[in-house]
Amino acid sequence: MRKDKVKVLDEQWDDERVASFLEPRPGDGDNADFQLLLRAYQSMRDADFARFIPLFCNAGRDINARGREGKTLLEEVSEHRYGIAYAETLRAHGAK
Repeated sequence: MRKDKVKVLDEQWDDERVASFLEPRPGDGDNADFQLLLRAYQSMRDADFARFIPLFCNAGRDINARGREGKTLLEEVSEHRYGIAYAETLRAHGAK
């Protein structure tokens, strides 16, 4: 009997899981800080992202890091229809 994967919606993220996104992964040539921000943005709900960004900043990471295409994460998410809350969080922590 085959069990299908169950899609989990609105999963609660604990502080440890949010903080685990500060751990770098092997890069693909982008700035390491930009990669951390991008991965968090792509993986987290806006409320979890809002909890992550202060940790990121307190760790001395660069919130204005630029990716391979020369854009900051704020510039990237500002182009996305559902990026408003993420952009507000980034701006509140000094992103330009």
